[in-house]
Order: sequence, then structure tokens, then C-alpha cells
Amino acid sequence: MNPAETSTAAHPSKGTLRVVQLYPRDMNIYGDWGNALVLQRRIAWHGYTPDVLEYNVGDPFPDNVDIIVGGGGQDSGQLVIQDDLQARAGELRELAEQGAPMLVICGLYQLFGRFFKTRTGAVIPGIGILDVETHGTDERLIGNVKVSTTEFGEVLGYENHSGQTTLGGGVRPLGTVAKGTGNNSNDGHEGARYRNIVASYLHGSLLPKNPAIADFLIRTAAERKFGSFSPGTPDDAYAVLAREHAARRPR
Repeated sequence: MNPAETSTAAHPSKGTLRVVQLYPRDMNIYGDWGNALVLQRRIAWHGYTPDVLEYNVGDPFPDNVDIIVGGGGQDSGQLVIQDDLQARAGELRELAEQGAPMLVICGLYQLFGRFFKTRTGAVIPGIGILDVETHGTDERLIGNVKVSTTEFGEVLGYENHSGQTTLGGGVRPLGTVAKGTGNNSNDGHEGARYRNIVASYLHGSLLPKNPAIADFLIRTAAERKFGSFSPGTPDDAYAVLAREHAARRPR
């Protein structure tokens, strides 16, 4: 057994944190489901009990949500979920405004914005939580990415998208691209931050190589629910190794 698991098992739980993964059936490419797995493991390492649920089209929306995580998908996946997402917009917006931590990647990053206009001119409306808009292009932004951030240090991941996102005044970028392209081919920014939402184009999946973001989500959730966060002793050995390899990869 991993020493961190042994330590966690020897102590009573500090409480339960519920993670809801949005639309994993249709929005789960390039390993995005791994973000939920990382949260599950790190919540336990910090001494809390993880309760990880999936939410797919037509499901009853879970109550007592502590963390939201959502991944990317092709345009076809976005079309499958768009009506259901609009129906859940009020609940998601309320959670966001109340400060619930969220991680939304690629396709759900786009749909948390105002709209995604495909390169053929079709408009997929977003739910407007993020002040961003996305336009499909014939240019595909693909490859390894390195982002400099003030909150999380160096963020590493992999992008693969033809939609280009522009930030409005209501959000700030996650960081500045040091390698790769990011939100679009013009401004050198990657991702978006609003309240406790982290939005990004980075797959790979993102959290295994960026435990600082995972711990931000967990800490914020614990502080909202319990009034404070008592950290544990996560085992970051594999995360460090993954980061070392990712940093050496060419674009």
C-alpha cells in the first residue's frame, strides 16, 4: 500500500467532498476523466472522503455539490449536451456565484462562455458564466503547452483545438503562454479565471501534472464547506516525474 494511503486510512475522515463530473459520456477526450480521478485520490490523501459522481444528459442533478469538473469534446459532443446544459445553467451559475470551485476544459470551457460559433457559422449558445466567446477556425492549435501563472506556477499540458477563445473584461487569463498557443493565435494568453473557476484548453489530463490546481480546488471546497482546510501529505512523486518529462517535450 502507498504510504500516503496508509496514513490516510489510519485517521478518521475530516469530512466528505462531493465531486461532480459533467457529461463524461460525451465530453471526455484526451484523458479528461483523469482529472476526476486525481481529485478523488488527492481528496483522500488530504484526509477527506471523496464522493465522485457523474452527471450525464437527462440525469437528476446532484445536490450538495462541492467541486465541478468538466472535460472537452468534439463539436458533435457539444451538440448532444447543449440543451441539457442550458437546462442546468441556473444551478451551475448559482454554484459559480457562490464560489464553488470548478475546472472546465476545452469544450466545456467554451460552453461556459457566451457562445461557440463553429467555422461553418452555426452558433452553439453557452451558459454565460464566463465572459468569453469562441469562434471556430480552419487553424488547428495542437501541441504541448507551457503556461506561466501567478497562482499555480508553471502549468503544463497539451492543446488540440480549432476554436479560438477571446476573453472579455469579466474574466482574467489563467496565465501567459511560454510554449504553445493557448486561447487563440493572437494574444498569448491561456485559459480563464473567474471567481473559483479554472478554465483551460489543456488536456493531458491537466491535474496529474499540475497538483497545485487540484489542491486549489480541494482547499477551496473544504473552506466553503467546513470553514477551513486541513492539508494532508499527498504523494507528489509521480506528479514531479510527469512534470519533468512534460517540460522536456517539444512543441
